[in-house]
Amino acid sequence: MKRLAACSLLSLALVATACADATDVDDETNTVTGSDVTDLNDVNTDGDAISKAVDRDKGDFGELELGAKIVGPRGPEVKVALSNASGNYADMTSYVACPDGMDPCDPATAPAGTVFTYVHIVYPGEDNDAATGSGDGADASDVERATEFRMLRPAHGFTGSAGYSKAEALAAIGAKADIVMSCDNGALVWTVNAGDGGDQWEQGEPLTFYWHSTLPPAGPAPAYQIEVDGTAATGNGPMPASADRASNACLAPATSTGE
Repeated sequence: MKRLAACSLLSLALVATACADATDVDDETNTVTGSDVTDLNDVNTDGDAISKAVDRDKGDFGELELGAKIVGPRGPEVKVALSNASGNYADMTSYVACPDGMDPCDPATAPAGTVFTYVHIVYPGEDNDAATGSGDGADASDVERATEFRMLRPAHGFTGSAGYSKAEALAAIGAKADIVMSCDNGALVWTVNAGDGGDQWEQGEPLTFYWHSTLPPAGPAPAYQIEVDGTAATGNGPMPASADRASNACLAPATSTGE
């Protein structure tokens, strides 16, 4: 056996290391063994390579250390229902936090280079109504399987660092939980693969997603979507506006496929 170290294509912010752990490669079959390894050589386009790199370097929300939340016109959190013409299909609570130790979190006084953490807690089948939303009381819908959470707009300022709560995924789906991250025209997509049968990401089970941006929010925008039981439902959440010289790792050209 020989050792192979896989390094990210993207410049990751607030991540302890930019490289994946070394994994084993069989000399005879030239195959890689080990978990959470993405083969960046097996891609056809720059977009595919970027998506695979984002997925490989996905982080765990439970390991983040965050500072204070930005307090906007609607307070430190934005609570909405993700809905369509037929009704509400999920709750979403969103907030944006500064790095650990920064309190208060005020974009107007934050130093240059501050990285903001966008957090979205999604409850399938809820509607954020105090009388019927997550927690006690009736639900807005009966969701059996939620399969995707995504942005509908480019992730301006995206650093390449994003992830979800692995503990919540384990609680909702079990050991088979597999959440794949990818990019779609500059937007981030989290696809929940729970297989057929058994536990699914379903009714009232919270799952937290996050991503990092060098830009503060410009305000709530209709930029987020969940897919449940084959139905798409959308809602507002904090999003940054585009800015000169602000990059988006989902749109960065791939210059290497690693070794």
